[in-house]
Amino acid sequence: MVTTMSKPKQKIGVLIEAHFDETEYRGFNDFFPKNGYQVEYISHLWDYDQLTFKGNDFTEEVTVCTEVEDVEPTDYDGIILIGGYAMDRLRYEANPKPGQPNQSPAVKFLRAAVRVMDANHLKIGTICHSLWLFCAAPELLRGRKVTCAHNLIYDVQNAGGIVQFEGDGTKTLHIDGNLIAAKHPDVTYEFMGVFLEEIKKQQMQKVSA
Repeated sequence: MVTTMSKPKQKIGVLIEAHFDETEYRGFNDFFPKNGYQVEYISHLWDYDQLTFKGNDFTEEVTVCTEVEDVEPTDYDGIILIGGYAMDRLRYEANPKPGQPNQSPAVKFLRAAVRVMDANHLKIGTICHSLWLFCAAPELLRGRKVTCAHNLIYDVQNAGGIVQFEGDGTKTLHIDGNLIAAKHPDVTYEFMGVFLEEIKKQQMQKVSA
């Protein structure tokens, strides 16, 4: 019997909105293509065909054509939540209701992505402030060990995440299963290297299974 292995997608999905971190953005656009991975930026487009978002310092902008409601986590080898204030904007709900879990399109996508991640079919990466999106759905973060920017510590803890410390601050980088978290933009390249290595490990496991 001949078994045909599915070809790796070689694609990283990055959730993004306005006020994204520009150091991370430049790093993603440099590192992943050099290592054979396409970067696809994903957002909620509010019924537009595309939207252009500017970064925190207004030195970079990105035009996004991929609506988060039109893709599946399984379209990608990995999903990254970019830092800056983008994830705070993506968790916005147009019509919140008392007692209703967050229904923003990006949070719904994250719920689906975490299910795939927990089934060992996807890597998710967070950096700096991007755990804000997880904080909008605390059940996704509860009990997970992560690191983040110092000014996000209590948001993460209040959502049930377990912040990892090292020395006088939060840990630079932490891997908890298929969730890879990094502290801030200064470690973008270290984060990307580890994230890609974790993807490759997962792909090898699938080949050898």
